[in-house]
Amino acid sequence: MKRIKENDNLTMLPIILALAWPTMLEQLMHTAVQYIDTAMVGTLGTQATAAVGATSTVNWLIGSTISAISVGFLAYIAQSIGAGHEQQAKKAAGQAVIAVLIVGIFFTVLTVGVSSKVPVWMRVDVAIQEMAARYFLVLYLPMLFRCASIIFGTLLRAVGDTKTPMWVGGAVNLINIVLNFFLIYPTRMIDVGEKVWRIPGAGLGIEGAALASAIAYTSGGIAITYKLWRHKQISPRGQSLRPDWNVLKPCLRIAFPNMLQRFATSLGYVAFASMINSLGGIATAAHTIANTVESAFYIPGWGMQTAAATLAGNAWGAMDKDRLQRLARVILFLEVGLMVVSGGLLFIFAPQLVMLFSKDQEVITLGTTVLKMVAISEPFYGVPIVIEGMMQGIGKTVAPFIYNVVGMWGARILGTFVCTQMLGFGLISAWGCMIAHNMLLFVLFAVQYASGKWKAQSV
Repeated sequence: MKRIKENDNLTMLPIILALAWPTMLEQLMHTAVQYIDTAMVGTLGTQATAAVGATSTVNWLIGSTISAISVGFLAYIAQSIGAGHEQQAKKAAGQAVIAVLIVGIFFTVLTVGVSSKVPVWMRVDVAIQEMAARYFLVLYLPMLFRCASIIFGTLLRAVGDTKTPMWVGGAVNLINIVLNFFLIYPTRMIDVGEKVWRIPGAGLGIEGAALASAIAYTSGGIAITYKLWRHKQISPRGQSLRPDWNVLKPCLRIAFPNMLQRFATSLGYVAFASMINSLGGIATAAHTIANTVESAFYIPGWGMQTAAATLAGNAWGAMDKDRLQRLARVILFLEVGLMVVSGGLLFIFAPQLVMLFSKDQEVITLGTTVLKMVAISEPFYGVPIVIEGMMQGIGKTVAPFIYNVVGMWGARILGTFVCTQMLGFGLISAWGCMIAHNMLLFVLFAVQYASGKWKAQSV
């Protein structure tokens, strides 16, 4: 990616969109597969849906911790490209290979070792603990490949290549869907017009869904590694695979607060889900479905965050304060507009979306209620997503760490504990606390942006 030289807001707009749309499409495809996964498993019954969803927050905990490590490399590489130091960016790619090997092996050993304990810690209903444990074990066997997908995909985005992770992600999703079709269900006969077709199937249930995902993750890890190795600008070929602390120290200095942030907030998600699981199968199923539905409507936010991080890193590396300020204005305007639209659509179509995944009227009613509640807060949540992305790109991760931990544990977890465990309220109160968390983040990041402290000493 060439260093970007925007002269005004209008020339910056297509650059932002060019970086953001592949990430948005990638997230859309991933979310579509989540929808299909949930719907396919949902045909097996409410218990199966609850078993799959009961440990999903542990997935966020692990995935977000790995993503946090990649943020350090993103900032280092984006700033190196902005400053015209492409050889430094390649050195960082070589160091990222070391990170993938260490982190991937560590999480493989850890997740396999605790797989039988996780459903117990998550307070999953005793009737589905064994089912949930089997699903978790199979899903986490290919952690090395999942780690490669996350970190190597971030390296490519750091140099402006958001299309390669998009295409690899699309292939992973397609593999997952096809394998789901054959692994979840038993062999069956399907009428197509006047013909009857025999469709083979393994009949593995939710273990089949986990196996399909595991194979897809493995394929994606191999594919993204191959594409990185052949990339002209950021390939780690020829780079030393011994630790280079001149590169690793600045990467880790940026990554460490972000890793603590994501670990603490994801641990909060685990605690949050644990309290939801204690409310019973209906609440767990409604929560799982609502989370799946809502994830599609965060796509504009995460797409813009990727563009914000990369372009802010370029501007910081080029020591161009004016470009950084223009980026902030344009991308915030775009983000809020997109999130207003997505929140409005979520509010209007909440009932129909929940009904895609469940026929249980209690689950539909409860899921629809919480989705309409959170839809109103979508535009406010978009603001901290983008500001945090810009701060990651310029390497300022301490303030976001503080804000996110305070929001998660001070608003969401404490509030949910009081409402559900002490006062005996249900899922609606828990989602109310989640919305309070989002609004607190909006206030904290908006104050940070207005003060100008987020970009202080940028030149």
